[in-house]
Amino acid sequence: MNNKTALITGSSRGIGRATAKLLANNGYNVLINYNKSEKEAMNLYNELKSQGCSVSIYKADVSNVNEVNSMVKFCIGQFGRIDVLVNNAGIAKDQLFTDITNEDWNEIMSVNLNSVFYTTQIALKYMIPEHSGKIINISSIWGLVGGSYEVHYSTSKAAIIGMSKALAKELGPSNIQVNCIAPGAIQTDMLSNVSNEILENLKDETPLMRLGTPEDIANCVLFLASDNSNFITGQVISPNGGFVII
Repeated sequence: MNNKTALITGSSRGIGRATAKLLANNGYNVLINYNKSEKEAMNLYNELKSQGCSVSIYKADVSNVNEVNSMVKFCIGQFGRIDVLVNNAGIAKDQLFTDITNEDWNEIMSVNLNSVFYTTQIALKYMIPEHSGKIINISSIWGLVGGSYEVHYSTSKAAIIGMSKALAKELGPSNIQVNCIAPGAIQTDMLSNVSNEILENLKDETPLMRLGTPEDIANCVLFLASDNSNFITGQVISPNGGFVII
C-alpha cells in the first residue's frame, strides 16, 4: 500500500471507473464519486472491496458547491488526506450553436467547469498545508481544437486547459502539480449514440486505427498521479491515437 488517497469525480462509469480501478489496484485509497449512476457505482465499490482494495463511495452533484464541500470532508474523514484529485466528471451534448439555450449552456458549464473550480479549491485547503498534491483535470481534444456541434462542450474543456496552466504556475511553490489530460475519441457512454459509420470514420482518421479505451486514459492518470511525474506540471497530455497532433 502506498497510503496515498485519490478522489475521482464521476467515477462510476467510463474513464472515471477505469481510473478508480487502476489506482485502487495500485495501492491508492480511492473515493468513488457518483451522482445519478448509483447502481454502477455500488457495483464498482463492491468489486474493489472484494479484491481487498481500500475504497469508499460518496454521492455528490459536483456542480453544487455545498455537496462538493461535504464530499471532500467525507474523504478526509475516511482517509485522513487527499493526495490526488482527478476532476473527471463531465457531460456532452451535440447541438447546433444556434440551438443552444441558456439552460443548455449553463448546465454544461456547471458540470464540466464549475465542478473543477469547486472541487479543486476545496481540496487545496488540505493539499497546501501538506506542501504536496497532484491535480489531474480531464479535458478533451475538442478543448484543444474545437468540435462542431459541441461549442459549449468545447468551450468548457478549453477553459479547463487554461485553468490547469494558470493554476500550475500558482501552485508550483506549494509543490502541487497540476496537469491536464485531453482524450481523443474514447469508447465510453458518450459515444453510445454515435452511428457505426461515424465510429468507423473516427477510426479511419486515427493513425493508430482504433478508438481509445478508458484504460488508455487511466494509465495516463496513474503516471501523473505517481512520483514519476514530480517534475511535470502545467502540461496537456492528449492520448488520442494521433487523431490530433500539435
